[in-house]
Amino acid sequence: MQRHPTILTAENTALLIIDVQERLVKAMPNYAEVEKAITTLQQGMEILNLPTLVTEQYPRGLGVTVKSIAARNPGGAVVEKTTFSSCAEGNFKPALEKLGRKQIVVTGMEAHVCVLQTVLDLLQAGYQVQVPFGAVCSRSDLNRDNALRRMEQAGAIITNVESVLFELLHRAGSAEFKAISKLIV
Repeated sequence: MQRHPTILTAENTALLIIDVQERLVKAMPNYAEVEKAITTLQQGMEILNLPTLVTEQYPRGLGVTVKSIAARNPGGAVVEKTTFSSCAEGNFKPALEKLGRKQIVVTGMEAHVCVLQTVLDLLQAGYQVQVPFGAVCSRSDLNRDNALRRMEQAGAIITNVESVLFELLHRAGSAEFKAISKLIV
């Protein structure tokens, strides 16, 4: 039986982490949960050997990516930007295309600004976008929730961390399954 086209596949998926930066996280009321969700996704991507791309919004002003996330991206691509949509930054498109993936799992902050605009532009460019709701945040939950609704109305799939990881696994019984299962607590 043919699988549904929105099910993530390891061959076609990459993780995008938008602007999880030192000075920005201080304004996020539920940052600890979001950080845990993102690092869990990063660990799962590492286990499955899948690529991750990180952006930083004006790092001179907002600082660099927080240590817990940067540590899981050693030598990985980081795109500095001043545009709200990552897609509008000149260096982003080549970095994304280099990954060779069409299913993008998008995480980060702020959901109603940089994440929203990036998701909308990725959809417009023909990417399938999935957004784990627990891996995005804004200073206000109302703004985050509104952004998630807008993304979904535009065609993004709102999902969760476990669904992402188990779709990528596709089956139980492997060493990868055992390792990822330990992440989900």
